[in-house]
Amino acid sequence: MEVDRTVVAVAKEFSAGATTGLHSHVRAQFIFAIRGLMVATTDAGTWLVPPGYALWLPAGISHDVAMHGAVSMRTAYLRAEDVRDLPRDCRIVTVPPLLEAALVALSAGPPAYDESGRGGHLASLILDEITRAPATPFALPVPADRRLRRLAQRLIEHPGSSLDIDHWADEIGVSRRTLTRVFRAQTGLSFGAWRRRLRLLRGAARCADGEPLARVAAGLGYNSLAAFLSMARRELGTDFAHLCSPRAIPRR
Repeated sequence: MEVDRTVVAVAKEFSAGATTGLHSHVRAQFIFAIRGLMVATTDAGTWLVPPGYALWLPAGISHDVAMHGAVSMRTAYLRAEDVRDLPRDCRIVTVPPLLEAALVALSAGPPAYDESGRGGHLASLILDEITRAPATPFALPVPADRRLRRLAQRLIEHPGSSLDIDHWADEIGVSRRTLTRVFRAQTGLSFGAWRRRLRLLRGAARCADGEPLARVAAGLGYNSLAAFLSMARRELGTDFAHLCSPRAIPRR
């Protein structure tokens, strides 16, 4: 962004299935949508951005964002030298109502706002609220180890695979113990927890695209919708339904 402001907020509209293509920015970026679900991909992993959450991206990180359902994005670009105290890694954070309102308001005004007026106050509020926003579990980190990265990519391509950890250890030529130890060290998750999170992320994207939830659960390797929803509640601490489009949720 060429505007000489610490924070520049922009409103963007995307159709279902659109992608931004792989790109990066000289500014840090705070990606939020008032409608729709986004899935961002970086070299470090995959990031699910459901309604009510945002992706924090430090400056210079290459990323691609895919839209699941129509997306109304409200994104803020932050001048890198002015946000040195903000995180230096990608993360998904909760967006409280105050932060959402400030993002929407600033993006509705001119990019070159009066820094001593309303625009400047909104920009300061956005910066302050971003520093307070808590991180969430909607991230899927990818291992740096070449063998484990290859394994992770295979699972991302086939999230419903029923093959167990012993098979995958043999497949990539390591012991089960080594796979377990290195996978946790490099992702912060056990192999089993990583697979469950993968299934949650892929399930949310497929639901947002309008696929019936029961079909999604079956495609992800679950014998019943109830089993999938039970796993989701354990992992998320809340219902999975809020990530999906209304037509994907079965009527009770």
